[in-house]
Amino acid sequence: MSVETTASMARVNGQPLHRAGEALTAAELRQRACTELLRQAAQAAGLLAADDPGSEDGVPSQAASDAIEALLARELRVPEPDDEACRRHHAANAARYRRDERVRLRHILFAVTPGVDLAALRARAEQALLELRCDAGGALFTKRAGELSNCPSGADGGALGWLTSRDCAPEFAREVFGRSEVGVLPRLVHSRFGLHVVEVLAREGGQPLPFEEVQAAVRSALQQQSWALALRQYLRVLASDARLEGVALEGSDSPLVQ
Repeated sequence: MSVETTASMARVNGQPLHRAGEALTAAELRQRACTELLRQAAQAAGLLAADDPGSEDGVPSQAASDAIEALLARELRVPEPDDEACRRHHAANAARYRRDERVRLRHILFAVTPGVDLAALRARAEQALLELRCDAGGALFTKRAGELSNCPSGADGGALGWLTSRDCAPEFAREVFGRSEVGVLPRLVHSRFGLHVVEVLAREGGQPLPFEEVQAAVRSALQQQSWALALRQYLRVLASDARLEGVALEGSDSPLVQ
């Protein structure tokens, strides 16, 4: 893995992003900067206490995670796709909208083990989910699976291959099967093993679903695309007003600021 060691402390408006001497990849440093920009914006909006301590390990407090979620819900303006746009998307992506019999998946597992800090674990999982929902190319998922997943599949980019509902724990299957979503699911999937960031790569089998049966899923897919774009634009605005030291966001390949 390519690692860059920060010679001096990287900060956002004076808040350190790492411990002294810590080695980070450029992508990790940018990700921490984006999270910190959102944390500080939540404070400025009165959604997070001014004495929230920030973080030098890239994991925000539970209060900060909740405040960032509330901030994004308030600030991101996601247009409602009209019926014509939904029908065009459905027609152009007919293979996505079929009665699912098999799905091809990859995932990143954040395992719940004895003594684990559940709040910190959830914060890390939610941070990864946020980043990967905004990644248009998909290569980042492979990288993050190798770095973060507690499943042996992480060595293969998180790939689980083709599965049926019988191949999965029931609670996992309920979140993945019987739906029409393709792509990184917009929510963490909970199972007896822990928290999963799941990407549905393909669905196969069954009959094509008419637009009337899947219009809610089609609308959700278009809203997710608009949400990712709105987040990138919002982060650009925050970065332009911030004092950044030791980290460059403009023009980077981070999915959060593309």
